[in-house]
Amino acid sequence: MKSSRVPAFTTWLVLAFFYLPIGVLILNSFNASRFGTTWQGFTLKWYERLLERQDLWTALGNSLKIAAFASIGSMILGTCAAFALHRFRSRLQIAHQALVTVPLVLPEILMGMSLLLLFVSVGQPLGLLTVGVAHITFCVSYVALVVQARLQDFDFQIVDAARDLGASRFQAFLKIVLPLLAPGILAGGLLAFTLSIDDFVVTFFVKGPGSDTLPVVIYSMIKKSREFPVINALSSLLLVVTFLTVWGSQRLTRK
Repeated sequence: MKSSRVPAFTTWLVLAFFYLPIGVLILNSFNASRFGTTWQGFTLKWYERLLERQDLWTALGNSLKIAAFASIGSMILGTCAAFALHRFRSRLQIAHQALVTVPLVLPEILMGMSLLLLFVSVGQPLGLLTVGVAHITFCVSYVALVVQARLQDFDFQIVDAARDLGASRFQAFLKIVLPLLAPGILAGGLLAFTLSIDDFVVTFFVKGPGSDTLPVVIYSMIKKSREFPVINALSSLLLVVTFLTVWGSQRLTRK
């Protein structure tokens, strides 16, 4: 009996380690205290302050534009990469797979510096476009892996049957392969959206004037204004958005 309780206790301990700080942050977003050291009553005034901050709404718009651009680009490139790796085998298969997965383990600060040097060397002005392209470089790997997992259970005999019945390669892909892979592609796209909207390090390197995202603005608020209650409220809203997108991604992956 005692031995069976150890894994359960360890699990709850790990969950508390991960989620207790998040719970404290959300709780303090409703705390009337400016510093959050003591509970001084329930309030929604910090959320009301968010509505008055035009810079936050501008940053939110930038984050949504970049995340949408990155998720769409990642879905297209990631699906093509996954399909090519699964369908077309070669002697360099391991090398090709490594190239797709390298962004998953590459330090973000190194990726940000490399992309900054690339954009400067080609004379590309820093802005929303450079941030969106930078986000695609690490989001595409996640989409590729999700779609690859979906392809493992895919029966390509269906495609061969469609070809025997007169369908072209494009028609077979559009009407058979794409609909069956759609849940995996959308799940990868939602994951890419979440990663993009939460990214700070890479964005900090490749952003330009007028292209600040929410994580960058939050960092600036912590460093300069120290508006901790407003930051708590904004972070809580970001957590809700992240939770909903991850939940949607998980639901689509199971289909």
